[in-house]
Amino acid sequence: MRRRSVVPDLIGLAAWLVLSFAAAAVGALGSRDADIFYQQLVRPGWAPPASVFGPMWSGLYLLMGIAAWLVWRQRGSKETRWPLWLFVLQLLANALWSWLFFRWHNGALAFCEILILWVLVVCTAVAFWRARPLAGVLLLPYVVWVTFAAALCLSIWRLNPAELRG
Repeated sequence: MRRRSVVPDLIGLAAWLVLSFAAAAVGALGSRDADIFYQQLVRPGWAPPASVFGPMWSGLYLLMGIAAWLVWRQRGSKETRWPLWLFVLQLLANALWSWLFFRWHNGALAFCEILILWVLVVCTAVAFWRARPLAGVLLLPYVVWVTFAAALCLSIWRLNPAELRG
């Protein structure tokens, strides 16, 4: 029996991690002044300090990349194409949110968009679960965080109607 080479798997892992962190970088460009803007906003008492978001998102992007890689490793299976397309679509939606909220200060669009992101993330987690259960499990912290982020987005938007139009 011939052993499968580990090199293609490592290249695949690197590629999915690069793609995930590229989405993070696009979102980061839209939130360059986020710390200053966030500090100026009225926030609910349960809002975390700005310093929590960077490490939290970094961990989530790492889990996302690993989850996508686990599904990708099932290549050849018809069940992997749609989940991976969903994954890329949710990455695009994820990156867009920072631009809507932090760069363009549009609370209404940011909230609507994060609801769409939540649906995409849940659908991706379910599709990943079906292709590779561990991959779906790895996305659960992301589902929880986006749920929290949606509630926070709504709350901050409602508390700051002048700063977050829409």
